[in-house]
Amino acid sequence: MTDFSSKASINRGTTLCMSLSARPGNFGTRFQNHLYGALGLDYLYKSFTTTDLAAAIGGIRALGIRGCAISMPFKEACIPLLDGLEPSAAAIESVNTIVNTDGVLRGYNTDYIAIERLIAQYDLSRDAPLLLRGSGGMGKAVACAFRDAGFRRGTLIARNGGVGRALADRCDWDWVARLEDLPRDAADGAILVNVTPLGMSGGADAQTLAFPETMIARAGVVFDVVAIPVETPLIRAARAVGRPAIDGGEVLVLQGLEQFALYTGVRPDAALVREAAAVALA
Repeated sequence: MTDFSSKASINRGTTLCMSLSARPGNFGTRFQNHLYGALGLDYLYKSFTTTDLAAAIGGIRALGIRGCAISMPFKEACIPLLDGLEPSAAAIESVNTIVNTDGVLRGYNTDYIAIERLIAQYDLSRDAPLLLRGSGGMGKAVACAFRDAGFRRGTLIARNGGVGRALADRCDWDWVARLEDLPRDAADGAILVNVTPLGMSGGADAQTLAFPETMIARAGVVFDVVAIPVETPLIRAARAVGRPAIDGGEVLVLQGLEQFALYTGVRPDAALVREAAAVALA
């Protein structure tokens, strides 16, 4: 497998894409640049952080940067700086992708699109109870994707009562502050979804299960949006007891693929996407 993530040459015609995050990572850089190289596209992708969001967004417009991935804490703050929102972002008032077309900046949410596609791909039952833990920017995208896919028996678990209750009300679901507040049989046949940082490498809670083993064993499906590592403690625990599991790597790849298609107008074949994902997740 050839790694195309380092660009051999840059010229005045090279199209620049970027990301903005409080804590820049390497997945997008490796994934996007690998696809550019494999397909012979004259593009370059680079990650950045900023303490001046307005100036950074202005730079995208002024410098003709084609696209920008947006991570926390900028997903909502960037909206007033854009010229419009596509339905994927307008539905949840959260942007993770900006596309610049001749100086016009439009916001998208490819996290929402990725969750929407995984629900369909895994044929998740709309009749199953849904327990979703987390109410941040990604939590909003995930919750709204499940809501719009027809999941009506949802419960949002979030410590932040104001934000959590508001998101639950928006989805017409129940809200509880703690797992301990759930009924004893809440996990029976349920889809358990973690959209918190629990289990993410590098943090204090890297080895923490987002749901207890007793709930995992009774669940129908376990879905962890955390992608670093791909095999989180929650995913390992689910597979250990034979529960179907969907990992965050799948979300990361699908949302990155949608960004690539928005920036370039090209949709790579499945084999090339798998190859780029393997490079990026290595």
